[in-house]
Amino acid sequence: MLFLLSEFVCGQVRIRLFSGSEAGLAILTVISGKYEMDTYSDHSFEIAPGEIVIISRVNNRLNIKTRRSAGITCDSLLVTGISGDDSFSLRVNGILRYYSGDLNCYCDLGALMLINICDMESYIAGVVKAEGGSGRNIEYFKTQAVIARTYMYRYFDKHITDHFNLCDDTHCQVFQGITDDSTIIRAALDTKGEVILGSDSALIIAAFHSNCGGETAPSESVWLTGEPYLRRVTDPFCTASRNAKWQKSISLNEWIAYLGKAGYTGDNSNPELFNLSQATRLTEYKTGGFSVSLRQIRTDLNLRSTFFSVRAAGDSVLLSGRGYGHGVGLCQEGAMSMALKGFDYRQIINFYYTGVHLADITEAVAREK
Repeated sequence: MLFLLSEFVCGQVRIRLFSGSEAGLAILTVISGKYEMDTYSDHSFEIAPGEIVIISRVNNRLNIKTRRSAGITCDSLLVTGISGDDSFSLRVNGILRYYSGDLNCYCDLGALMLINICDMESYIAGVVKAEGGSGRNIEYFKTQAVIARTYMYRYFDKHITDHFNLCDDTHCQVFQGITDDSTIIRAALDTKGEVILGSDSALIIAAFHSNCGGETAPSESVWLTGEPYLRRVTDPFCTASRNAKWQKSISLNEWIAYLGKAGYTGDNSNPELFNLSQATRLTEYKTGGFSVSLRQIRTDLNLRSTFFSVRAAGDSVLLSGRGYGHGVGLCQEGAMSMALKGFDYRQIINFYYTGVHLADITEAVAREK
């Protein structure tokens, strides 16, 4: 059964910050506006720009220090913006980042939890900056904004049992705080509410990667499950980009040893038996009756992609590769090139995702869980 997603649409999202690090202490500084700090006890006061709050975890509780107090112990802290244009910085483990909106802090299973409650489009702009870089054409940024928004809504309850929506690491989407890049901010606002839907009007898995090497991969060749919108696409737009080609050379003995560990027991006397030509994407490396997945080779040898050919010459084996990443969905460098050539974000999205359409999030449906 299908149900409308519109009832879940709201203006804010809860993001766990510094989720990839073991934070024991955070230093908050108000940058703009004015904040109110509430410890859910007898302590509640305003924090003005420039004021610093030191938040630390002590015996699974919070210890709060400000210029007004040597130390307040509490279970939870809410820092709420009250001016309407509020921002703050957080320094954790030597890393400084800037955020808008509110901050909820508490301890959970020995970890200091820092939850940013922020405007969705500010979050989307931050994700675009982190995932898509800067200095690009606005149509490319619009493309990344729609992809990021589609992901946000599709996985909005990914961490709901942890009392937040998404984390700021690669487990969800990379988010390193707000951006002041006016082009990215405009791209997010110009596409506000837009998401990518499949033929059933459900939010798609908006996969993307750095460079496909001229041909994207169908999803079943990477994740074993196929999606009708994640098909193989011939891409002429990325082939002159930075990550379109790569090479790695290893010794013949290393290659033979690696194959041996993978289970190869065949002839080692003729190096040409190890050659493989990948004119179009394959999923397996084969020599004789032996085969091993190209994904496994990529992981084991730390290669940029699975789209590579093998050529043994003398005492060496040359791996000549194309692309960077898993190859499924949108090719970022191809999308950048398309934007520069005059394609708009709708055309770019429809080029890489088969049979999809763009719509407002209120028109999306999701399958009952």
